[in-house]
Amino acid sequence: MGKLKIGVIGAGSISEAHLGAYVNNNKVELYAICDLNEQRAKEKAEKYGAKKVYVDYNDLMNDPEVDAVSICTWNNTHAEIATAAVNSGKHVLVEKPMTTSVEKALKLEEAVNNSGKQLQVGFVRRYASNTQVLKKFIENDDLGEIYFTKATCIRRLGNPGGWFSDVERSGGGPLIDIGVHVIDVLWYLMGRPKVKSISGNTYNKLGNRKNIKNLSFYQAADYDPEKNTVEDMANALIRFENGASMLVDVSFTLHAKKDEIAVKLYGTKGGAEVEPELAIISEKHDTILNMTPQVDSLTFDFIDGFQNEINHFVDVCLGEKETFSPVQDGVEMTKILCGIYESAQKGKEIYFD
Repeated sequence: MGKLKIGVIGAGSISEAHLGAYVNNNKVELYAICDLNEQRAKEKAEKYGAKKVYVDYNDLMNDPEVDAVSICTWNNTHAEIATAAVNSGKHVLVEKPMTTSVEKALKLEEAVNNSGKQLQVGFVRRYASNTQVLKKFIENDDLGEIYFTKATCIRRLGNPGGWFSDVERSGGGPLIDIGVHVIDVLWYLMGRPKVKSISGNTYNKLGNRKNIKNLSFYQAADYDPEKNTVEDMANALIRFENGASMLVDVSFTLHAKKDEIAVKLYGTKGGAEVEPELAIISEKHDTILNMTPQVDSLTFDFIDGFQNEINHFVDVCLGEKETFSPVQDGVEMTKILCGIYESAQKGKEIYFD
């Protein structure tokens, strides 16, 4: 059997993680790169050795040589491109969030189910080594019943601008961009319980902080501090049908002392922290134990996480494994994210059937 031929759609910053990981996988031929900016696509193709360059993703879909695609475009295009891909007989790895509305998510799920093709959602933290180590402890009941979790991802100065700050293209701000990571990894480790209700808040008070002069942060290529239609920060209480709950707070910009990321779980037999670094808390002989697993990395490693994710996707396409993040999970995570925005907009808790 020949190598899996991959096309990458969208040659922006996140594509670098995909391209580098594909090049490092000996089961793959990086075949094509597509971007609205032809020059950028050509530069990436030359850098990573791709044979073909496309400007229109439909032309890539019509190329019978392409077996599978990574979708690294604006959030509002994910569902449209993914649907076209599976309908063209391609397997799909679509960056998070899977899409920007529940309606789009359900239509994509239907298309995937009818196509017989695989779709993996880019919930990269599920594939990280620290997550998979902790999951083994949870599956063996070392934490007992997980009844409370906390997801925090605070950036005090981090609105990248460009499409990240344009709600039409992004679907939202820090909640849908960085919050999805910490919410999803907790939900995954909790066993993916069904959502019962959500009470959420969003705030747009500080904007792009163009007045700050002495701190640098990532800025999109088309950064413009005058344009910003997404929230600065969001928080939420999510209740699940099994009685568990999750607290969430995320921000692009906030008057905080420092950036902060914290992903924590609490159970009847023990607790755990996934980030900032892996730790497991238990008790024995009437004594509380803080345990540090002896693994290569206790923290989420960006390069390692994407390599694991891409390797797994390749094996899924080849029929060797099942994905950790199927389209159904993409639908449920879309419901959670959109539910927080809906609750904030309506100013009340919302309930799910």
